[in-house]
Parts: sequence; C-alpha cells; structure tokens
Amino acid sequence: MFSTEPVLLLDKADIFQDTKLVLGDVSFAVHKGEFVYLIGRTGSGKSSLLKILYADLKLQNGRGSVAGTPLENIKPKDVPFLRRKIGIVFQDFQLFFDRNVEENLKFVLKATGWTDKKKMTDRVSEVLMQVGLGTAQRKMPHQISGGEQQRVVIARAMLNEPQILIADEPTGNLDPAVSDQIMQVFRSINNAGTAVLMATHNYDLLHRYPARTLRVGEGGVEEVAPGTGF
Repeated sequence: MFSTEPVLLLDKADIFQDTKLVLGDVSFAVHKGEFVYLIGRTGSGKSSLLKILYADLKLQNGRGSVAGTPLENIKPKDVPFLRRKIGIVFQDFQLFFDRNVEENLKFVLKATGWTDKKKMTDRVSEVLMQVGLGTAQRKMPHQISGGEQQRVVIARAMLNEPQILIADEPTGNLDPAVSDQIMQVFRSINNAGTAVLMATHNYDLLHRYPARTLRVGEGGVEEVAPGTGF
C-alpha cells in the first residue's frame, strides 16, 4: 500500500544537549524520495538534530517519528530496530581497518540479523555496484582512497534498504572533485527512491545541486530557497 506518511517527522520538537536547549519548536517533514539539505554554521545544532533522528539523543519535548518509529519515549531495546530502517553516513568513515571491504559490510549484515551466506555476499555485491565500487570487495580500507572509503560507508548504510539516508557532513573531509562524485552517488540513490537528509556546509554543492533546504540557526529551523547559502 502506498503511504503518504512522511518518512521523517518532527512536530514542535525541543532539542537538548544535556540540559541546554539547542533548538526549540522544530517542525518539518521529509517525504518518501525527497532530497533535503540541512545547513547551518558549526555549533548551530545540526548534529544534535540528527542525533535525535537516530535516537542518539532523547526527544524530550514534542513529537517525532522516523521510518514509522515514534521517537518520543523510544526504549533502548528498540533503537537497533529504528537504525535498521535508516542509513547513517558520518564524516569520519568508521570502517574497520583490520578487515577488507566485504568483511566490513558483512559485519553489519550479521549484526542486523542476516544469516544466509549467499544472500549476504549477493547484497554486498549489489550495494558496492550501486556506489560504483563493484571490484573493491577484497581491498583493505587503507588500499583505497578517502572518496572510495566514503563510498563504502554509503554502501554500508544502504545494506538494509533504508527508507531514508541521514548524512552528517559526508563530504567534509574530501576535496571538491571527490565531493562531486560522492554527491552523484547520493543523487542516484535518491533517484532510485530513498529519501536523503544531508547536513552540509559546502556552499558549492548547494548551488550545483539545488534541493529543498532547511537552515538551522538562532535556536530554530527554517526553510530557505533552494540553492541559497547561509
């Protein structure tokens, strides 16, 4: 059944870091297949907002849901189930450097309940093809470039066919040409139907790939015209 329910919803949410109110009265939704930028200066609360979405921080006031899972009062035992329905891409790659690319990805599949070896191998091949790394299975992370490592991270985030990909400064450590390639990967994933929420302060990407843009600042979140900066 086709659902009109947003993939991500915050309604009058207050976002705290410890006891400090970072963002107040935050309301926005992201629908299936949407591409949305989250912009704002360093320290504006972008990362805290993202942490609420994957339940690394608690939603204390207001309402929220991601991939059909309510965020308010989420129990610690339910957090892994939420994270299986979303893909998370960080700025630092967080790969295991003592195992190859395929083993890095299979580790996640096993951790999320996959048991069939053939299905795991097939799924790893599929996601690596999706990010343009079809021949990298046997390579160790140190044998591939920073841009390729980030592609592995995106492939890892796609393993369980998430409804939404949440990316926190995914091009922050990459040079412009490589950032552009990574952006193309995100666009193709988005075109195939996965919603993307990307936090960035890369003006160039905003101008070159305009999309719906939410700005974090002055204690809140507001929508701004696509392709505009801060």
